[in-house]
Amino acid sequence: MEPKWLEWAKQLQSIAQSGLAYSTDEFDMERFELIRNISVEMIAEQSDMGQEKVKDIFANDTGYATPKVDVRSAVFKDNKILMVKEKKSGYWSLPGGWADIGLTASEVAVQEVKEEAGFDVTPTRLLAVLDMKRHPHPPTLHHIYKMFFQCEIVGGKAVKGMETSEVGFFDHDHLPPLSIARNTESQIKMVFNKTDKGAIFD
Repeated sequence: MEPKWLEWAKQLQSIAQSGLAYSTDEFDMERFELIRNISVEMIAEQSDMGQEKVKDIFANDTGYATPKVDVRSAVFKDNKILMVKEKKSGYWSLPGGWADIGLTASEVAVQEVKEEAGFDVTPTRLLAVLDMKRHPHPPTLHHIYKMFFQCEIVGGKAVKGMETSEVGFFDHDHLPPLSIARNTESQIKMVFNKTDKGAIFD
Protein backbone atom coordinates (compact mmCIF):
# COMPACT_ATOMS: atom_id res chain seq x y z
CA MET A 1 0.00 0.00 0.00
CA GLU A 2 2.13 2.91 1.24
CA PRO A 3 5.94 2.85 0.90
CA LYS A 4 7.91 1.84 3.99
CA TRP A 5 9.85 5.11 4.06
CA LEU A 6 6.58 7.06 4.37
CA GLU A 7 5.40 4.83 7.20
CA TRP A 8 8.70 5.45 9.02
CA ALA A 9 8.52 9.21 8.41
CA LYS A 10 4.99 9.38 9.82
CA GLN A 11 6.00 7.35 12.87
CA LEU A 12 8.96 9.67 13.50
CA GLN A 13 6.73 12.73 13.17
CA SER A 14 4.22 11.24 15.61
CA ILE A 15 6.94 10.48 18.18
CA ALA A 16 8.36 13.98 17.79
CA GLN A 17 5.00 15.70 18.06
CA SER A 18 4.00 13.83 21.22
CA GLY A 19 7.47 14.35 22.71
CA LEU A 20 7.32 18.10 22.05
CA ALA A 21 3.86 18.21 23.65
CA TYR A 22 4.79 16.47 26.89
CA SER A 23 8.52 16.82 27.46
CA THR A 24 9.81 19.48 29.88
CA ASP A 25 13.53 18.80 29.50
CA GLU A 26 15.16 21.28 27.11
CA PHE A 27 17.63 18.70 25.80
CA ASP A 28 14.81 16.25 25.05
CA MET A 29 12.92 19.05 23.30
CA GLU A 30 15.93 19.61 21.04
CA ARG A 31 16.09 15.90 20.26
CA PHE A 32 12.38 15.72 19.41
CA GLU A 33 12.73 18.77 17.18
CA LEU A 34 15.63 17.03 15.43
CA ILE A 35 13.50 13.90 14.92
CA ARG A 36 10.69 16.04 13.45
CA ASN A 37 13.15 17.71 11.06
CA ILE A 38 14.46 14.31 9.94
CA SER A 39 10.91 13.19 9.13
CA VAL A 40 10.37 16.35 7.09
CA GLU A 41 13.64 15.85 5.21
CA MET A 42 12.73 12.23 4.44
CA ILE A 43 9.45 13.26 2.82
CA ALA A 44 10.90 16.24 0.98
CA GLU A 45 13.69 14.05 -0.40
CA GLN A 46 11.27 11.38 -1.66
CA SER A 47 8.62 13.73 -3.07
CA ASP A 48 8.34 16.83 -5.23
CA MET A 49 7.52 19.04 -2.23
CA GLY A 50 9.99 21.41 -0.61
CA GLN A 51 10.72 21.20 3.10
CA GLU A 52 8.65 24.29 3.95
CA LYS A 53 5.56 22.86 2.26
CA VAL A 54 6.06 19.51 4.00
CA LYS A 55 6.38 21.30 7.36
CA ASP A 56 3.20 23.24 6.71
CA ILE A 57 1.16 20.13 5.84
CA PHE A 58 2.82 17.51 7.98
CA ALA A 59 4.71 18.93 10.94
CA ASN A 60 2.81 21.89 12.36
CA ASP A 61 0.33 20.05 14.58
CA THR A 62 0.71 20.24 18.34
CA GLY A 63 -0.41 18.00 21.19
CA TYR A 64 -0.60 14.23 21.19
CA ALA A 65 -0.50 12.89 17.61
CA THR A 66 -3.73 11.12 16.58
CA PRO A 67 -5.18 9.91 13.24
CA LYS A 68 -7.43 12.18 11.18
CA VAL A 69 -11.01 11.01 10.48
CA ASP A 70 -12.69 11.02 7.06
CA VAL A 71 -16.46 10.37 6.94
CA ARG A 72 -18.24 8.96 3.85
CA SER A 73 -22.00 8.57 3.29
CA ALA A 74 -23.53 5.60 1.47
CA VAL A 75 -26.96 6.65 0.18
CA PHE A 76 -29.01 4.19 -1.88
CA LYS A 77 -31.97 4.60 -4.24
CA ASP A 78 -33.33 1.79 -6.43
CA ASN A 79 -30.25 -0.35 -5.66
CA LYS A 80 -27.93 2.42 -6.86
CA ILE A 81 -25.49 4.45 -4.78
CA LEU A 82 -25.23 8.23 -4.62
CA MET A 83 -21.94 9.70 -5.85
CA VAL A 84 -20.66 13.21 -6.53
CA LYS A 85 -18.12 14.43 -9.08
CA GLU A 86 -15.35 16.51 -7.54
CA LYS A 87 -14.68 19.84 -9.25
CA LYS A 88 -11.01 19.74 -8.30
CA SER A 89 -10.12 16.26 -9.55
CA GLY A 90 -12.90 15.50 -12.04
CA TYR A 91 -13.42 12.10 -10.41
CA TRP A 92 -16.29 10.65 -8.38
CA SER A 93 -16.66 9.83 -4.70
CA LEU A 94 -19.20 9.12 -2.02
CA PRO A 95 -20.26 12.39 -0.38
CA GLY A 96 -17.97 13.06 2.56
CA GLY A 97 -15.05 14.89 4.10
CA TRP A 98 -13.07 15.51 7.26
CA ALA A 99 -14.85 15.13 10.59
CA ASP A 100 -15.64 18.54 12.10
CA ILE A 101 -15.09 19.62 15.69
CA GLY A 102 -18.45 19.92 17.46
CA LEU A 103 -20.28 17.40 15.27
CA THR A 104 -20.72 13.68 15.77
CA ALA A 105 -19.44 11.47 12.95
CA SER A 106 -23.03 10.71 11.84
CA GLU A 107 -23.85 14.44 11.81
CA VAL A 108 -20.88 14.96 9.50
CA ALA A 109 -22.29 12.27 7.19
CA VAL A 110 -25.63 14.14 7.02
CA GLN A 111 -23.99 17.52 6.51
CA GLU A 112 -21.72 16.35 3.70
CA VAL A 113 -24.59 14.83 1.71
CA LYS A 114 -26.55 18.08 1.96
CA GLU A 115 -23.58 20.27 1.00
CA GLU A 116 -22.27 18.08 -1.82
CA ALA A 117 -25.42 16.48 -3.26
CA GLY A 118 -28.47 18.45 -2.05
CA PHE A 119 -30.32 15.62 -0.32
CA ASP A 120 -31.59 15.58 3.26
CA VAL A 121 -30.66 12.24 4.82
CA THR A 122 -30.76 10.45 8.13
CA PRO A 123 -28.00 8.01 9.18
CA THR A 124 -29.19 4.44 9.76
CA ARG A 125 -26.06 2.30 10.23
CA LEU A 126 -22.31 2.42 10.64
CA LEU A 127 -21.04 0.19 7.82
CA ALA A 128 -17.27 0.28 8.31
CA VAL A 129 -14.30 1.90 10.02
CA LEU A 130 -11.18 1.42 7.89
CA ASP A 131 -7.54 2.35 8.25
CA MET A 132 -6.61 4.06 4.99
CA LYS A 133 -3.11 2.59 4.93
CA ARG A 134 -4.56 -0.94 4.63
CA HIS A 135 -6.39 -0.12 1.39
CA PRO A 136 -5.17 0.83 -2.11
CA HIS A 137 -5.31 4.62 -1.76
CA PRO A 138 -2.49 6.89 -2.92
CA PRO A 139 0.09 7.55 -0.17
CA THR A 140 -0.79 10.39 2.20
CA LEU A 141 1.17 12.33 4.81
CA HIS A 142 -1.50 11.72 7.44
CA HIS A 143 -2.68 8.58 9.19
CA ILE A 144 -6.41 8.47 8.37
CA TYR A 145 -9.38 6.44 9.57
CA LYS A 146 -12.34 6.27 7.17
CA MET A 147 -15.89 5.87 8.52
CA PHE A 148 -18.71 4.79 6.20
CA PHE A 149 -22.33 5.48 7.22
CA GLN A 150 -25.42 4.18 5.46
CA CYS A 151 -27.95 7.01 5.12
CA GLU A 152 -31.58 7.19 3.97
CA ILE A 153 -33.01 10.03 1.87
CA VAL A 154 -35.78 11.92 3.68
CA GLY A 155 -36.01 15.03 1.50
CA GLY A 156 -34.25 17.47 -0.78
CA LYS A 157 -33.21 16.95 -4.38
CA ALA A 158 -30.03 16.44 -6.37
CA VAL A 159 -28.09 19.73 -6.35
CA LYS A 160 -24.37 20.14 -6.98
CA GLY A 161 -22.36 21.90 -4.28
CA MET A 162 -19.42 24.28 -3.99
CA GLU A 163 -16.95 21.41 -4.39
CA THR A 164 -19.00 19.17 -6.71
CA SER A 165 -19.97 19.52 -10.37
CA GLU A 166 -22.37 16.57 -10.81
CA VAL A 167 -24.59 14.32 -8.72
CA GLY A 168 -25.64 10.83 -9.78
CA PHE A 169 -26.69 7.32 -8.73
CA PHE A 170 -24.71 4.31 -9.97
CA ASP A 171 -25.21 0.58 -9.80
CA HIS A 172 -22.73 -1.97 -8.49
CA ASP A 173 -21.29 -2.90 -11.89
CA HIS A 174 -21.24 0.51 -13.57
CA LEU A 175 -19.26 2.82 -11.31
CA PRO A 176 -17.86 6.08 -12.70
CA PRO A 177 -14.12 6.95 -12.65
CA LEU A 178 -13.33 7.06 -8.93
CA SER A 179 -11.34 9.51 -6.83
CA ILE A 180 -9.23 6.81 -5.20
CA ALA A 181 -7.86 9.29 -2.68
CA ARG A 182 -11.44 9.36 -1.31
CA ASN A 183 -12.76 5.84 -1.98
CA THR A 184 -11.67 2.76 -3.88
CA GLU A 185 -13.71 0.40 -6.04
CA SER A 186 -13.33 -2.34 -3.43
CA GLN A 187 -14.71 -0.01 -0.74
CA ILE A 188 -17.73 0.95 -2.86
CA LYS A 189 -18.46 -2.72 -3.50
CA MET A 190 -17.94 -3.48 0.19
CA VAL A 191 -20.59 -0.86 1.01
CA PHE A 192 -23.05 -2.52 -1.38
CA ASN A 193 -22.39 -5.87 0.31
CA LYS A 194 -22.57 -4.62 3.92
CA THR A 195 -26.02 -2.98 3.96
CA ASP A 196 -27.58 -6.02 5.62
CA LYS A 197 -24.60 -7.26 7.66
CA GLY A 198 -22.49 -6.16 10.60
CA ALA A 199 -19.96 -3.35 10.39
CA ILE A 200 -16.37 -3.93 9.24
CA PHE A 201 -13.46 -2.72 11.35
CA ASP A 202 -10.24 -2.93 9.34
